[in-house]
Amino acid sequence: MASEETTTENLAQPEYWDTRYASEKPGDPTHEWFRTYEDLSAFLERRLFAVWPPHTAPRILHLGAGKSTLPVRLVKDGYKNQLCVDFSSESVTQMSQEYAGTEGVEWKVHDVCQMDDIASKTIDVAFDKGTLDAMVDGLSSLLNPTDEVLELTSRYMREVFRVLKDNGSFLYVTYRTPTFMARFLQCEGTDWLIEKDILSEPGAIAYYGLILTKRPKEE
Repeated sequence: MASEETTTENLAQPEYWDTRYASEKPGDPTHEWFRTYEDLSAFLERRLFAVWPPHTAPRILHLGAGKSTLPVRLVKDGYKNQLCVDFSSESVTQMSQEYAGTEGVEWKVHDVCQMDDIASKTIDVAFDKGTLDAMVDGLSSLLNPTDEVLELTSRYMREVFRVLKDNGSFLYVTYRTPTFMARFLQCEGTDWLIEKDILSEPGAIAYYGLILTKRPKEE
């Protein structure tokens, strides 16, 4: 059971994250939620590099980016059309300052459930590593979600569906069993085709990489 400090209600509030990020000291190692760049290298090779090589300049959207350095690592791989959004102004300020000289990636304050400044069908690749899971924090939220959790996750998924191009990819990294997460992913207003990669080594905590694409409309 989640502690009072890490309930879904708190995780869904930017003030919680502002306080958390503000408490970190300059130079502290960045915590990578769910998997590091190295852990994800094979997944990225198959699902990003092979599908959207750097020369195609895909528009990549990192959803709830926090202080992940994954976008910076992708810049080194040649991806220089990236937008990182988070509702924590503290994380956005810190990352913008620390990587001010990094060409090809920007950080902006956005609520991922209402990305009004991002036009529909303008994103080639959307990436989530921990954001949806934070909205579904705790076993009770997973098995018996409240109306508030369902409303929050549905708003989020509809926004991702809206901003993604028809041929785009939504790459979602989670430690939760995909069967349980399907009800949150396939909400009203979306229509996804979903593939699954298993990311963890045998015997380790199970991590999954889900690849969501829009189901083609029938002619």
